[in-house]
Amino acid sequence: MSYLYPNKNVEGYTQIVKAGKDLNFCGFGLLKLKANETHELKTEDEEAVLVILSGKCHVTVNGQKFTDLGERKDVFSGNPTSVYIPIHSSFKVEETQGLDLEVAVVSAKAEKKFEPFVVRPEEVVCNHRGILNYQRDVRDIIVDNAEGKVHRIVVGETISYPGQWSSYPSHKHDKHNPPYEANLEEVYYFKVKPEGGFGVQVMYNDDLTLREAYMIKDGDTVILPEGYHPVAAAPGFQVYYLWVMAGGYGRKLIPNDDPNLLWLHNVGPLLK
Repeated sequence: MSYLYPNKNVEGYTQIVKAGKDLNFCGFGLLKLKANETHELKTEDEEAVLVILSGKCHVTVNGQKFTDLGERKDVFSGNPTSVYIPIHSSFKVEETQGLDLEVAVVSAKAEKKFEPFVVRPEEVVCNHRGILNYQRDVRDIIVDNAEGKVHRIVVGETISYPGQWSSYPSHKHDKHNPPYEANLEEVYYFKVKPEGGFGVQVMYNDDLTLREAYMIKDGDTVILPEGYHPVAAAPGFQVYYLWVMAGGYGRKLIPNDDPNLLWLHNVGPLLK
């Protein structure tokens, strides 16, 4: 089984990862609209987050309209604007700038219904993580800041520096073993700058019954149902990935690091 979903570069709405089929909880789709186009969708038994990747739009959720959303030309140009969509909701996206619009529709199976809300760029929690050749910038869109406002979904973005690793030291979160590890499956959606470049997605588990690596190109998607999952950016290229996580035991992310790499946590203090 391949966990890689290569970029198909189609217009309109495309469901790429189906919750309950490809993964138990997480879903992912892409909405690409041309100038002044409109598209309507429903969430059914999934809560969703619309992450505006590029362009500007209005979003209407169950009759409630959020106007003039989106402030970046691409995912490498600042924090996103995002909209939370509850379960059993209808929503409409209208392109408003007269240019192309790209919106990621990330979702998670849910039973509790909350109110829709917008996460503005200034509300995104940003952190620089890593040292040496594993540095990246992480943007928390709906993580701890959304506790009590969503059911299961966890959403954010990571930008890996050229020639650097991210999601590193390698960690996993595929078992329910509190307080040491939380079980959350995950989806990555990638962008590469410049587009002709690439990254590498590595996936493995402790006994190496899972041992995969994928060449990542702009617009590719990877599902992460299990295992450690570091990402490498080729020298000369930035690698972005949008991530969505969900599981059946709460929203708290408790990563379990690869025991073979724990010694790396001692390197940072030695450099100070």
